[in-house]
Amino acid sequence: MRRRVVITGMGVISPVGHSVEMLFRNVVQGISGVGVITAFDARTFPASLAAEVKGFDLSHFLSDPSPWKDARANALFAAAASQQALVDAGVFDNHQLDRTRFGIYLGTGEGVQDAEALIGSLGASYRPETRKLDEGVFCREGLRRYHPGREYEQELHTSPAHLANYFGLEGPHFNNLTSCAGGTQAIGEACELIRHGDADLMLTGGSHSMIHLCGLTGFNLLSAVTPFRGPPTKASRPFDRTRDGFVIGEGAGVLVLEEFEHARRRGAKIYAEVTGYGVTADAYRATDPHPEGRGAIACMKQALRDARLNPADIGYINAHGTGTVLNDRTETLAVKAAFGAEAYDIPMSSTKSMIGHLIGAAGGVELIVTVEAIRRGVLPPTINLDHPDPDCDLDYIPHTAREKHVKHAMSNSFGFGGQNATVIVSGVA
Repeated sequence: MRRRVVITGMGVISPVGHSVEMLFRNVVQGISGVGVITAFDARTFPASLAAEVKGFDLSHFLSDPSPWKDARANALFAAAASQQALVDAGVFDNHQLDRTRFGIYLGTGEGVQDAEALIGSLGASYRPETRKLDEGVFCREGLRRYHPGREYEQELHTSPAHLANYFGLEGPHFNNLTSCAGGTQAIGEACELIRHGDADLMLTGGSHSMIHLCGLTGFNLLSAVTPFRGPPTKASRPFDRTRDGFVIGEGAGVLVLEEFEHARRRGAKIYAEVTGYGVTADAYRATDPHPEGRGAIACMKQALRDARLNPADIGYINAHGTGTVLNDRTETLAVKAAFGAEAYDIPMSSTKSMIGHLIGAAGGVELIVTVEAIRRGVLPPTINLDHPDPDCDLDYIPHTAREKHVKHAMSNSFGFGGQNATVIVSGVA
């Protein structure tokens, strides 16, 4: 028999709140965190809106934030959300735990993007008469302008390394960045490590911010983000006929996963059980989902099989629901194919309509919302769904949250590159 895995702690930093309680209260009320970018002057970009984390200060969460002095948003958000989750689970300063059996698996994005040092070095070394760079000057300027600590912090492994060092977690240690599926895939893989006996507890989820010059440039070039020029809170419009791209967001969602008997022996509170996990690849294109939704269909079916559930057992789906033309149509098609006639009876919603697309952090934050929906018997809405799309004809809980008690719920994350990850969580009596 495989070992059961439960959720015993949760922590969040999001555009609409720096705690699980505040996040869920605001998404249930349909409050949007989208606004004009304040981190830098983005006015010359075609798309210049984002769901930023506001008023964040790591010292409000950690007694000693000094290990993160050179870090940027991805690591800072991960630290704060992890502190919340570990305290919530009652394992932050629990010295009776075997820390060699307590691991980390995150879906965490790039760290420092030192655009100012790069641009300054390029500008100083450019020779207009030859239209070339003087490599010697560039190297000299780079050594002067770049900072060794910030250079280290640009690597993907630094966030989990900081967490392991600070919190004393000596178990299995991983990080992935499978694009928009990263956080969900990290949770699923962390679950597998516990199921197979390689760990008793895992700190998992995602943390990411691409609200920087390089990130916004890339998404604008891909025409993936909305150029919406109306009221910012109306910009993220998943499943709406007028949708024209996602709104980039940032934040972190971190959970403590624990083997069920281990949690029960120490008297831990249990939020939910992770019962199903599916992961597939479209094997199609770098930025477009397969038009028939093959990877997404297989992923959801795999999660259902893993959970030993039937389609009718799922009471809510937290959709990937980005607000791009292709994703929302394809996800709708995939849900219909995976669930058959049951698809029309299952409420699903996109919290990205309020918090934007948190990229690697999306899966962690959205699974926490899904867990809270089960616990509280309230399903969050999809806001800004004002113009029905004939291609998107399922129940997306438009505008207003809905009271409904569900036993099993699904959270989807489908990423650039064709990565697909689905996690099913279930209430525990």
